[in-house]
Amino acid sequence: MTKEKNLILNAIQIDQRIVRMAYEIYENNLDEKHLILAGVSDNGFVFATLMSKELEKISPLKTSIVRVDINKEAPFLEDVHLEKMEEKELTKKSIVLFDDVLNSGKTAAFALKAFLNTNIKKIEVVVMVNRSHKSFPIYPKYKGYELATTINEHVEVILKGREKGVYLF
Repeated sequence: MTKEKNLILNAIQIDQRIVRMAYEIYENNLDEKHLILAGVSDNGFVFATLMSKELEKISPLKTSIVRVDINKEAPFLEDVHLEKMEEKELTKKSIVLFDDVLNSGKTAAFALKAFLNTNIKKIEVVVMVNRSHKSFPIYPKYKGYELATTINEHVEVILKGREKGVYLF
C-alpha cells in the first residue's frame, strides 16, 4: 500500500519562493561582494545552484557554490566533506547553507561543523520547507514554506525535472 502524495507547492510556487528568498538574501548581504552558497547534498546543492542563478540576475553579488557531503542517516559516523573548496577560501567569507527540508535540525547542525574550524564572517541557513520539529537549535533565516506536520508524515522536495514540487505523504 503506497501513501498518497499531496502536492503542497508546485513548480511555479517554488520558483516564486526562490525569487523572494534571493531578494531577502541580497538585502541582508548588501555589504558583501562575494557569498559562499553551501548546499547539503543532494537537494540542498540543487537549491544553492538555483539560488546562485537568481542572485546573479538581481544583484552584483558574486557567488561560489560548494557541495556539503554528509551522511544524513548517521552524520556522526563520517566526517562532513566540502567538495571543491579549501578552508582558506572560506576565510572571512559569509556562508549561506542550503537544505531542502529542516526537520529536527540534525543534518544542518552537522553540516555547520564543516565551517567551524575556519575564520568565517557569518553563516545563514536557508530551507525550502521548515517543519519545526527541532531537536537541535537550528532555525533558518530564510524559508520557502513553513509546514506543521506530524512526525510520521514525510515531506519530499523535488527541485528539478517534471516532478518539481513539494509533496507531503
